[in-house]
Amino acid sequence: MSKDTKEALGPDGLPGHDYFLEAVNHIDEAVANNTIAAGAAKGIVFSLVETLGAMVGDPDLPNHLKSGYMGALDLAVELEAKLAKLK
Repeated sequence: MSKDTKEALGPDGLPGHDYFLEAVNHIDEAVANNTIAAGAAKGIVFSLVETLGAMVGDPDLPNHLKSGYMGALDLAVELEAKLAKLK
């Protein structure tokens, strides 16, 4: 995670997509550095994909947030596919 101080939620009550991007990148780095078990990484990424999928599917989600969340979802799905190739 970034060392910058950030508000937990935006003015609309939702987290910014950058939190999800940082989470995906953190897990990717942890796997690359062997500081997390592959099974744990798979579980965390699965949860991120499910959460982002639910958020993107919300018809009340503002478009500016939806596009950011979709980018984070795409990155998480790519990492999920990468992790699926691990033993």
